Parts: sequence; C-alpha cells; structure tokens
Amino acid sequence: MSRTELVLLRHGESLWNAEDRYQGQQGTGLSALGRQQAKQAAEYLHAGDFDQIVASDLQRVTETLQPYLDSGDRPPVRIDRRWREIDVGTWGGRTFKDVYAEEPDVVEAFARGEDVARGGGETFAQLRERVWDAIREIAASGARRVLVGTHGGPIRVAGASTLRLPPGREVLLDPPVNCSLTTIRADDLLAVTSLTSYNVPTWTGDK
Repeated sequence: MSRTELVLLRHGESLWNAEDRYQGQQGTGLSALGRQQAKQAAEYLHAGDFDQIVASDLQRVTETLQPYLDSGDRPPVRIDRRWREIDVGTWGGRTFKDVYAEEPDVVEAFARGEDVARGGGETFAQLRERVWDAIREIAASGARRVLVGTHGGPIRVAGASTLRLPPGREVLLDPPVNCSLTTIRADDLLAVTSLTSYNVPTWTGDK
C-alpha cells in the first residue's frame, strides 16, 4: 500500500475576490494583493519537494502558481479541470450584496447547510464527486507528494470528504483563505485518508 500526501493551495486574492463577487468557474486574474500573496506562498513552498503539480485551469490559479514555478526546477504542471471551483451559474460576477437582495432564501438555505445549486450551477455533492475522483487518481498514481493548485470550494469538499462529513456539512469548515495550504494523506485505495492540516495561511502581510 502506498501513501500520497496532497498539498492543496488556494489561489491568491483575485480582482473579483476584492470586489466581493461570486466567481465560480468565471472570474479574473489576481489583484495586486493576490500577486503579493502568490510570491509569499512560493517562498513558503520553496523547500517543498513535489513529485507532481496538478492545477485547475482557471486564471487565478495559474497566476498563483507561476512564482513557485519560476523559483526553481519544478515538475511540469498537469491541468485538471476537476479542480475548478464549484459552478455558481448565473451568480458568477454578481456581488454578494446584489445576489442576497434578489435571492435571500437561496443564500440563507446555503448558509444553513442545504445543498442547493446556486445560480443553477453545481451542488456540493456534485463538486465532491468530481474532486474525490481527482484525488483517487492522484492517490493511485503512486506519487509521494503532490501540490494541487485549486480553489476554496474543492478544498472544503476535499476536507469534508476526508473527515467523512455528509454533503452539505462542508459549511462546518471555515472557507480557506487566499494562498492557504490544506494537507491530506491518502492510500492508493482511499481506504485510509487523514486531514493533517487545514487552512494554514502562507500570507503574513496586512491587506
């Protein structure tokens, strides 16, 4: 039985993060603060030895990884769309305030842990299925240590799945902060998984 450590890195602050907008699978690149966060995350990870690097294809993730990739001889990045953020459908690009004004019942249901498809997009159960499939593939690869560039939603469902929380209970976990690290250990059959750290910040500056 082989064991794999997955280090999940959330992207730095994006322009839409700074504007309090829902992003989902839409969104922008990094803000000026996000670029600073990405550089500090690269320094934090500098001594890390990874067999593989896997990433979402969305711009805010690829921009976050670039300083780390530029800092040394790194494995090539394998893009995997399963690590994309949850699809929030028509909510993408709209501010939290505007969405709440128009759909307060849906926002409040989600906050209570109801697994609703926000904006007609995905549910957390659907997100969990694709993320767990991606984790299973990495664990079966025999890699010892893998860096995954991704988003807050996939990190929350990965943590919740590892803790065996039912769908919808992801809200019990704090949303990962920008450029935080979450670490999961899994055997190649996913018979044993453990959440060894969650939402560990790499950014120490002031906003």
